[in-house]
Amino acid sequence: MNERYQTELPAGSHWSLIMRRGTALRITDTEGGANLGMLFYNPENLLERYNAPDTLKCQHTFRLTAGHCLYSDMGRIFCGIEADSFGWHETVCGTANSAHIAKQFGTLDYQQARNERHQNGYDSFLVELAKYGLGKRDMAACVNFFARVSAAEDGTLQLEQQGQAGASVTLRFAMDTLVIMHTCPHPLSQESDYPHHPVALTIDHERAPLPALCLERAENRRGLRNNTLYYLAELPQGV
Repeated sequence: MNERYQTELPAGSHWSLIMRRGTALRITDTEGGANLGMLFYNPENLLERYNAPDTLKCQHTFRLTAGHCLYSDMGRIFCGIEADSFGWHETVCGTANSAHIAKQFGTLDYQQARNERHQNGYDSFLVELAKYGLGKRDMAACVNFFARVSAAEDGTLQLEQQGQAGASVTLRFAMDTLVIMHTCPHPLSQESDYPHHPVALTIDHERAPLPALCLERAENRRGLRNNTLYYLAELPQGV
């Protein structure tokens, strides 16, 4: 029987969980305008974490969409994008800090506004990382889902589109993965008021391998072999 867990992550909040190998996480921009920052770590060895440069360069891409894999700094694949109705997610802009948010939206803390506070992505990541004994030095470049970013000839980055109502992305995990996430504003957001756009999360516990779409590139097939070597001790004798 296929088991699913569903929840909603409100705007300006954070969460973390461990996704098991073969399971899937679907994220949905329910209202439009959402940003979901995400980091990945190996729960068995927290020194292994998401590597944005390797993820982009080994797949010869600037954006992430269906068919792309997200790599660790050990050359292994955390997950692949199994399905994507938005079509463009960036992993070069990082996340906004408290000074950035205060300058753009003003300061509004929990004591003043409770869940309507002006939270920032950097501190949100740190709160979740601390639960696993991690801190500032363990921060890495994140993925910002539902963010379409372009680069001008002089290298200036511009946020062209932020979210789309009903858009969803499905991640299929190729190894056990600690997932850290927040729903705070993108660092290039041009909104005048602090955005309040939630994200729906659906966890599918049914186990499945990475889809063929994610293994069309030879680089990704090599990455998956690194996963196989990592889990080699778990394979039955004779396999």
